Formats: sequence, C-alpha cells, structure tokens
Amino acid sequence: MVTRTQEERSTAMRRRLLDATVECLVEYGYAGTTTPRVAERAGVTRGAQVHHFPTKADLVTAAVRHLATERVEFAAGETDRLKASADALGAGLDLLWGIHRGRLFVATVELWMAARSDPELRDQLKEVEPLVTGALAEFVRGQFPAQAARPAFRHWLYTAMDVIRGILVSEVAMTDDRLDQRWRRARGHLLLLAAGLGLEGGSVSGHDQKLTDTTDKN
Repeated sequence: MVTRTQEERSTAMRRRLLDATVECLVEYGYAGTTTPRVAERAGVTRGAQVHHFPTKADLVTAAVRHLATERVEFAAGETDRLKASADALGAGLDLLWGIHRGRLFVATVELWMAARSDPELRDQLKEVEPLVTGALAEFVRGQFPAQAARPAFRHWLYTAMDVIRGILVSEVAMTDDRLDQRWRRARGHLLLLAAGLGLEGGSVSGHDQKLTDTTDKN
C-alpha cells in the first residue's frame, strides 16, 4: 500500500476545493457559491478550507486560475494537430474558441460581474486576469515562433480573444442558437485581418468568405 505524503494530501485537497468551487460558480453563480457549500461539495471540513483559502475571494480567483491552467494543458495536447494544419491560424482561432467555451468562461463572467461591487474580489481579479489571459496568449504565440515577436501578431491575438469573449457573453446570459454561425463569421473577419497584417499561416475558405460578406441583425 502506497502512503501519500502530507504535501501530496494537501495538494489533492486543494484540487478538490478548486474543482468544487468551479462547479458551484457554474451551478449557483457567485452569490450562491458560499464557502460552506464548496467545502461540503469537496468533502473537506470548513477548517481545512479556511486553512488553504482564508477568504471567498481567495478561493474563487484561485479556482479560475486553476481551471485556466487545465485548459492550457488541454490545448498543449493539440499542438501537433495545430502545426499540421494547412490553416494554422484558423486552427489556432478554433482552439482559442474551444478553450474559452464552457466552465472557464461561465465562471470567469460570474467573477467579472461580482467584482463590480466587491472591492476585495476586484483587487484579486486585477492580479489574476492578466495571468490567465497571458497564459493563453503565450501558448498560442508559442505555436507561431516565426511571428510571435511581431507586435502585429500580438495585437491580432488579443483582438481575437476580445472578439471571442464578446460573442460568448450572450451564451452565458441566454441561449443563442446562432452562436456557431456568429463565430464562423468573426473567424473569417479575423483571418482577413491577419492577411491584411501580413501574418502567415491563415486562409479564408469560400464558406468563411460568404459569412463575412453576410450582414444580418446579429
């Protein structure tokens, strides 16, 4: 029988707490994510939770950073497919889209909204948000070493993430059955922008071009 060290047990407990926090943020929102609820879901005592994360703000911001790290690790597993794509920039955009969708974005939006009226949480997010965004950007830049140093590529990448987050806000607030179509249209425009900036590795398909030429109320 293998006996875990105290450090291993502590790491496992922190992970349970962080996973439980993300689940609660998604299920109950920020207001409903109480520290007793998180501790109960994680299967740990309140004392243990407070030992690892003294305040709710500590807990929820650490949880978002933890989830973002998981998503970057997931993306790292897609590196070979990304590099093999004939449309590397397009594949990179689709990967960013996939990374942002789901629990990561829902949990993050909950914190953005709560931070408006919670100074402690706002101060925490000012530190965590650049780290989360920077980690995602650094991963993508690492897949395009020949272009990563160009300011144009950096600005294009951050613009792409702003576009993705803007589109996904509607998914958090309500069901949007045109979400994928909106993304395809935005993706086409982002690839056209990349071409205009002289960035290599992207191509706009006929279908994407058609979407960029389409104007509708959305």
